[in-house]
Amino acid sequence: MFKKDSKSYTELLGKTNRIVESTIIKGDISSSADFRLDGQLIGNFQSKGKLVVGPAGSIKGDISCKSADIEGKFEGKIQVSELLTIKSKASIHGEVVCGKLAVEPGADFSATCVMKPNIKLLLPHNNGAGTEEKTA
Repeated sequence: MFKKDSKSYTELLGKTNRIVESTIIKGDISSSADFRLDGQLIGNFQSKGKLVVGPAGSIKGDISCKSADIEGKFEGKIQVSELLTIKSKASIHGEVVCGKLAVEPGADFSATCVMKPNIKLLLPHNNGAGTEEKTA
C-alpha cells in the first residue's frame, strides 16, 4: 500500500562525475550531471549541470554547460548559460559566451567574450527536438 521508491546508488552519493589527475581522455564527454575534471580532456564536453576544472585539469576543445568554475587550463570555445567563474590560477584561451562572468585577479584570460543573458544551449541530448523553426 505504501511503496517506497528506492534511490539508486548514484542518487544517494550525489550526481557528480569525477576525472582524477593523471587521466587523459581523448574524445567527447556528455553528461546530465555535475562534473569535476582534474585530468586532461582533448575533445568536447557537454553537460546540463556544472563543470569544475581543477587546478591540474585542462581541456582542449569546446564546452557547453549550465555553469562552470575553471581553475586549470582551457583552450577552445566555451558556452555557459549561467555563471562562468574563472579562478586566479586559470588560463583561458579562445572564445567565451556566457550569461554572467566572474574573473579573479591573476587569471590568464586571453579570449573574446560575449555576455548574453538567457543563453539557450544547443545540446545534442535532445536530438534536435525543440530547435525547429515554425512559420505561419
